[in-house]
Amino acid sequence: ARGTTAIFGPSGSGKSSLLRAIAGLDRYSGGIVRLGTQEWQNAAHFLPVHKRNLAYVFQEDNLFPHLNVRDNIFYGSRRSGNSPAETNALIELLQIEDLLQRKPVHLSGGERQKVAIARALALKPELLLMDEPLAGLDQKFRDSFLPQLRSLIRTLKTPVLYVSHSGDEVAQLADTLVLLEKGKPACAGAIEEMLTSPSYHLASSKNAESVIEGHVVGFDAEYGLLKIGFSGGTLLVGSPQLPAHQPVRIRIFAQDVSLTLQPAEKTSILNIYSAEVLEIIPCNPSQVTIILRLGSNKLLARITRKSADHLGVQK
Repeated sequence: ARGTTAIFGPSGSGKSSLLRAIAGLDRYSGGIVRLGTQEWQNAAHFLPVHKRNLAYVFQEDNLFPHLNVRDNIFYGSRRSGNSPAETNALIELLQIEDLLQRKPVHLSGGERQKVAIARALALKPELLLMDEPLAGLDQKFRDSFLPQLRSLIRTLKTPVLYVSHSGDEVAQLADTLVLLEKGKPACAGAIEEMLTSPSYHLASSKNAESVIEGHVVGFDAEYGLLKIGFSGGTLLVGSPQLPAHQPVRIRIFAQDVSLTLQPAEKTSILNIYSAEVLEIIPCNPSQVTIILRLGSNKLLARITRKSADHLGVQK
């Protein structure tokens, strides 16, 4: 168990039920739950919730209303034996030092969820379950918090099972993606492969996308453009300045990628690269998805069939 595994699928596919079964909140006959060498459930054995070394973050924050932020977080750390220094480091990582004396009623929805995540991690769990923890929060908060959450998870190295309906959250956080359909896993694999493989329906879906792992190499202050190095070159992205060498993940929608047979001149497009066509996938009567190799990455481009024929696109 390592990294973040996103559990993805339509409503009713069993995502939350899976997390509740792992946590021991629901028991299904014949089920087996095992973490490493620990058997939490089998036909003859069922370990109760309080004996499973995990933490659970729900869509609702479930904070103790009568305790301030500091006491809510330290409630978890006292149960786990976490030292005050470790808990304070967690508070610093989540940047909630200014909230410690407030009661939950005086926090915004995003602040309450940050505190709920801090309290969960203060338990020092072997496994963190997160069931749509950012649902219902405004997009501005999610945009700013997702990179912070990803960095936090990577720093603490706590394995995470993350349920979400949001493609943005999955693309930014997941290392592994599990697709559920009618209570069973339809497929699973590394996020980059799952998004771009012709074997799965994600590459031909309406919101097809790819992700690229890179790192900050510079910043163009005059134009507010972040320079991100990756295996295929350097991307220019409109963004606030970030520390040099900081890892970043770029999410690129297939509909935002165009193709040309020659290097474009006198164009507004800044990011232009040579790429190799790997696969052509029909996705509807008028469009195809082109799977490209760009450096060591795969990239999707969604174009019309007419454009593909006109350009003579082929493997």
